[in-house]
Amino acid sequence: MNQTHKLPARIKITWLISALGNLCLLVIINIAIFFASRFWHLPAFIIYLVAALTLVAAFINFLSIPYRYRFWQYTITENAVELQSGFVFRQRIAIPITRVQNVTLSAGPILQWQKLQKVTVATASTQHDIDGLEPITAEKLRDQIMDLAVEVEDDKS
Repeated sequence: MNQTHKLPARIKITWLISALGNLCLLVIINIAIFFASRFWHLPAFIIYLVAALTLVAAFINFLSIPYRYRFWQYTITENAVELQSGFVFRQRIAIPITRVQNVTLSAGPILQWQKLQKVTVATASTQHDIDGLEPITAEKLRDQIMDLAVEVEDDKS
């Protein structure tokens, strides 16, 4: 039961499409700043600075995809849902089963295209996402977490 799981490899395509969307948005902002500089006579260094920041952000976003995939994992124990990501900036989150109120499955258009689902584990104050799982795996995970939460609730009574 305490087995560590990784995300399916298809999640990298989803992250790549998200990075491309972010790049498009940043390019649109760059174009808007360029035209605004023509009307308001902004210094040229501002245009160059924004363009350089756009390139750096895109570069980091694209390079982080294999990194995110390699270090993102989750574990379900009898007491908690544990999410771990990162190596340099390591983040380990433990969501106590006693605090779980709801587990939701969702999929936007890109996840649907990749035949993946996002699992959201909600507590009273926060919610945490497992980005993209196979639909069968996501449903089993949801049922497993909710069964554990019901067991804990029954043990309290």
